[in-house]
Amino acid sequence: MSKAIFDQIEAAVKAKGAELVKMGGAVFQLNVGNDKLCIDLKNGSGSTKHGDGDKPDVTLTMKEEDFVAMAAGKLDGMQAFMGGKLKIAGNMMLAQKLGPILESAR
Repeated sequence: MSKAIFDQIEAAVKAKGAELVKMGGAVFQLNVGNDKLCIDLKNGSGSTKHGDGDKPDVTLTMKEEDFVAMAAGKLDGMQAFMGGKLKIAGNMMLAQKLGPILESAR
């Protein structure tokens, strides 16, 4: 299921890259279960890469079911973090920018 959401994120970055770069301004690393996606919304018109990114500004790690719920808008990122369902490494303030980016991929 996370692969389908990753595909939606990739499509959104391709379609709205420059707009998302203005919103994000960072490199996000998503580690969801065994799947990994790096979303570069810092450079150029944005890009995505499966696997680990070179130097992410923020890394978010969670279980697949929690990521699916968060991407669907059923789980708030702050609640996930406070409840231990979401681990954040790096610049925690940048993690807050991921919500609107996920919304644009819906």
